[in-house]
Amino acid sequence: MKIVSWNVNGIRACVKKGFLDYFHQKDADIFCIQETKLQEGQIELHLEGYYQYWNYAERKGYSGTAVFTKEKPLSAKYGIGVEAYDVEGRAITLEFEHFYLVNVYVPNSQRDLARLPFRLQWEEHIRNYLIELGKEKPIIFCGDLNVAHEEIDLKNSKSNKGNSGFTDEERGKMTELLNAGFVDTFRYFYPNQEGAYTWWSYMNKVRERNIGWRIDYFIVSKEMMNRITNVHIDSKVLGSDHCPVSIEIK
Repeated sequence: MKIVSWNVNGIRACVKKGFLDYFHQKDADIFCIQETKLQEGQIELHLEGYYQYWNYAERKGYSGTAVFTKEKPLSAKYGIGVEAYDVEGRAITLEFEHFYLVNVYVPNSQRDLARLPFRLQWEEHIRNYLIELGKEKPIIFCGDLNVAHEEIDLKNSKSNKGNSGFTDEERGKMTELLNAGFVDTFRYFYPNQEGAYTWWSYMNKVRERNIGWRIDYFIVSKEMMNRITNVHIDSKVLGSDHCPVSIEIK
């Protein structure tokens, strides 16, 4: 089984930049996207063989998540049960026979850290949500988590220390999540790999020079790790300021 996650930074724009070519070429069993930036009825994707699940933000052109899956899930849930976050369309949970898939777009703390308290509260809620869900069956948690966990996860760690996505508080929350029984799949397979990034600023030549951050993840329950056979970052795929990430499960 192959699962893909991609922050498309506006699905309508990404479709014009080759999203469907990549989607069909990848032929994933489950394909998750974040930051769809639209409301219901603003796009119609013809994805033959896939069930589609969309969670729209109330605010137009903002946030939003979606999941496309070949296998029909046993159940689907939108949000995490906390209205302040659920109105922003940030989470979709699909239940399958052997696991839960949770696709999220984590709130950004913003450049001036104005939203850091909102973000840190989210971290508390989502961790508790995953822990409770994990009591029923293992979890695959993916999406744009808007944090570079360790210094190895971004190019310029010293100059970015304390900036949005690399504050001690955000990094600490990621550590707390992992300590609660979850595994960062990429770092499990590649603990020392440098230069492995999933997001680059649109500033001139930043992506060409690979000055990036790894902020898109597949995090799974520890008991899932013996089934994960491959983790991949498709850094050459354009169409967004993020690139897709994927895992393969036996």
